[in-house]
Amino acid sequence: MEVEYFIGVVPPKDYLNTIETFQCKWIEQSGVEPHITLKAQGGLTADKGWIPKVEKVCGSFAPFHVSLEKPTYFGDNILFLQVKSTGLQKLHQQLVQEISPSEDLIKKYYELEAFIPHLTLGKEQYGGNISSGLAKKELKEMERLADKELAPYPEFEVNFVRIYELNTEKQRYERYSDIPLDS
Repeated sequence: MEVEYFIGVVPPKDYLNTIETFQCKWIEQSGVEPHITLKAQGGLTADKGWIPKVEKVCGSFAPFHVSLEKPTYFGDNILFLQVKSTGLQKLHQQLVQEISPSEDLIKKYYELEAFIPHLTLGKEQYGGNISSGLAKKELKEMERLADKELAPYPEFEVNFVRIYELNTEKQRYERYSDIPLDS
């Protein structure tokens, strides 16, 4: 059984609750709390040898600001809030360089030049048993209501990153640990 990790940025608790309440109208339980993916699974191995590298990068990286913005799509099947932050982009690049996953993994997980920071609201369901997938009609309804229920979109300071670990029994990513940025 493979252990999976990724690193994310969590919005402030009150806005996190707002997004979760919004998502619950369509999704019984998402596979993870609302977050902005900072570093995808590539190179984050079960031996956890990469954690000291993450701590090193974060320990010398100053807190920064993130702005959430209007929803848009990847293709027509993944609805997300746009994210603006030069600090987030720089931290992503430093983490990928320090962890140094293979070129294939960088491509697979859309990292470095292909990295588009975002906070996923919902995605279209594909075959199989995906509890967090939506029908196209539901995704369009989610998009229509997002601007009413999630605006005004916040700007917030990021002063830690969160490592998520896949809980295979629950089929859900859960908090493994938080790593502070240099303060």
